Amino acid sequence: MAAAADSSSGGGGGSATVRLPPSPPIKVLAEQLRRDTEGGPGAWRLSRAAAGRGPLELGAVWMQGTVVAADGGEARLWDPSGAFSVRGLDRVPRGRPCLLPGRYVMVMGVVQACSPEPCLLAVKMTDLSDNPVHQSMWQLEVEDLQQNIP
Repeated sequence: MAAAADSSSGGGGGSATVRLPPSPPIKVLAEQLRRDTEGGPGAWRLSRAAAGRGPLELGAVWMQGTVVAADGGEARLWDPSGAFSVRGLDRVPRGRPCLLPGRYVMVMGVVQACSPEPCLLAVKMTDLSDNPVHQSMWQLEVEDLQQNIP
């Protein structure tokens, strides 16, 4: 059930292929990835020991945040808990139209790193700016999902 990101280092930045696990992505906040993860690329787990529950496998994650900066297929976003980075946006559908500072977006991807700042390899990006409910409800959605996953 591990996700893998294979990249070749040819001229012009190479290409990346991301294979997602069959399970749906887990909604997370940047601070959770910085503070509560165990493992490494392809085998990240989100610790829920503080809640008395077992860890969640993080084959793929769903994050939402405001675009702070974007350049060359990479972006820095800010969610209610802090900053995170996203790579590979030049290879995802609708990646470029969303990459304007101040836009509120969702990103689905594979976790590449958690420290010092979370970094995802993007699979999907969608602009959610047209409906402010997405942003105002995000922390509650994350909390609710994690409380209801066994």
